[in-house]
Amino acid sequence: MTSLADFRRACAVARPRSAVILGSGLADVAHAFAATHAVAYADLPGLAAPGVPGHRGELALGAWAGVPVLVCFGRVHFYEGHPWDRVTRLVELVADLGATRAVLTNAAGGLHPDLNPGDVMLIAGQVELLTPTDWPKLAEPQRLSTPALVAALQARDPRLLAGVYAGLTGPCYETPAEIRALAACGIDAVGMSTVREVRAAVARGLEVVGLSCVTNKAAGLAPGTLHHADVQTTARLAVGTLARLIAAVL
Repeated sequence: MTSLADFRRACAVARPRSAVILGSGLADVAHAFAATHAVAYADLPGLAAPGVPGHRGELALGAWAGVPVLVCFGRVHFYEGHPWDRVTRLVELVADLGATRAVLTNAAGGLHPDLNPGDVMLIAGQVELLTPTDWPKLAEPQRLSTPALVAALQARDPRLLAGVYAGLTGPCYETPAEIRALAACGIDAVGMSTVREVRAAVARGLEVVGLSCVTNKAAGLAPGTLHHADVQTTARLAVGTLARLIAAVL
């Protein structure tokens, strides 16, 4: 591991303009990323080591798709007991290190009938469902992806769906009744992260690209019980697609 001071100096030389945050079980997406420096989240001011399996807790600098990039292996979540300013701290840190674009990825449950485990969804819009008063805002998603970005990435992958992501607090998976309510309001995928990070990135003037890896049909849309271990396993099905899309963005 590199000291924080040395990491900052390396970023000042390399000048990374993009940062990629990899969600649950998605570390292998960075197989084409060549790291030169790395620092643990626990050594970063205002951050902490993640406590969820599939989140390494490491910020790395290196090259991906021929350009200098910051890669965040995992994130911390509100449901782990972290305050919101710690959840969004990673976005603020990469902005301070020079990033002007944030590529945010996550593992999500699919609500749209065309989304199956292993698919990737481009987040065209998002809604926050983090407090009881957020539910009436379901009809007002925050727009993320521009039509030009949607068209460019769908040209790379014609099956890529651009949909609306809903962020809830967790840690419990949604009930089938909640999923029916979300689907009726036009939500295409649901998870427990990303939305506050997006808002923090936008507030810092960063361009944001969001990509959801669909690891399961949302509760009640398929037989069986949801488990985090299964989420990590299924996430590997999307590694190739997600890596190609991130390289295209970079």
